[in-house]
Amino acid sequence: QVQLVESGGGLVQPGESLRLSCAAYGTISSINDMGWYRQAPGKQRELVAVITSGGSSNYADSVKGRFTISRDNAKNTVYLQMNDLKPEDTAVYYCKADIRRNIIRRDYWGQGTQVTVSS
Repeated sequence: QVQLVESGGGLVQPGESLRLSCAAYGTISSINDMGWYRQAPGKQRELVAVITSGGSSNYADSVKGRFTISRDNAKNTVYLQMNDLKPEDTAVYYCKADIRRNIIRRDYWGQGTQVTVSS
């Protein structure tokens, strides 16, 4: 069994920073892409950033230049550094990982962590 555990959300003021973490636990053969998604109230879940096992990354236009995704393959962990946060960044943030366990490969999701940006 595999579990993704997220941490780092909270309440901040506009312009401040937060760092999210997501660690994968369990019997894991390999992890391919890891990514962060977010869902604001009344909106669909959207991609924020994704990083490959080799370290290549892509970002949503709305967060480019403010957010940085990174990963520590030895710890099976992905991070999201969020700077210059804006009220429109308020959402539940979810991590997703493409994980192989022996011959089975599938996506796993974290439970979500709330990020609220408000003055």
